[in-house]
Amino acid sequence: MSTPPTRPDLSPAPGAAPIGRMVRAHTAFETRLLLRNGEQLLLTVIIPTLLLVLFSAVDVIDTGPGERVDFLAPGILALAVMSTAFTGQAIATGFERRYGVLKRLGVSPLPRWALLTGKTLSVLVVEASQILLLAATAFALGWSPDGGAGMVLPLLLVGTAAFSGLGLLMAGTLRAEATLAAANLVYLVLLMCGGILIPLDKFGGAEDVLELTPAAALATGLRDVFTGADATPWRALVVLTCWAAVSLAAAARWFRWD
Repeated sequence: MSTPPTRPDLSPAPGAAPIGRMVRAHTAFETRLLLRNGEQLLLTVIIPTLLLVLFSAVDVIDTGPGERVDFLAPGILALAVMSTAFTGQAIATGFERRYGVLKRLGVSPLPRWALLTGKTLSVLVVEASQILLLAATAFALGWSPDGGAGMVLPLLLVGTAAFSGLGLLMAGTLRAEATLAAANLVYLVLLMCGGILIPLDKFGGAEDVLELTPAAALATGLRDVFTGADATPWRALVVLTCWAAVSLAAAARWFRWD
């Protein structure tokens, strides 16, 4: 007597995907959103590139001895990190809150920390493209870094974490309109006073305070490494680490989905 065939078990088996898969999927989703947004591309790619070309070609700002591009290139790389990780992310996330996108994500199995992680990883993907473009432009303009590059990646990673935490904290606590205004205001202030285009020693007694801002720490640290002035800018790295730890912890604590 033959045994009847075993029927496959087709009963539903609901459950969340593994956390690693959720983070990877959310990272890919956030990256596609960033690359499809024309305003984001203007902020993250076109403006830094134009500033690099313009101020390298025109003697508008006294950048001290040496070629202007040697001073400007590290600062513009810091600006690219700030524009993507802070300004662009803060504005995009703020309006996602307003339109209810984050509220819908809040009822999914995606934890709050995984949402923040996915956004930060997507920023790193976009930044890699920015840095390649800006570095190629700087080399075409005559940039000739003298130092090593061993500390460049740690500075960029910790700087990204710091700016990403600040952007998410702002987007997760303020209204979308307030985030839009505040993020652009901070962007302009740090662009002018963060050692990106103008040397910090031009600000007199305010230099010691400005050095503690994340923009100045990242720009100064990258500049010291690329010029060979300091192969291990621990002060800049410590400042950025403090900003990253505080801002990410605060964002994880006070970030609101709606």
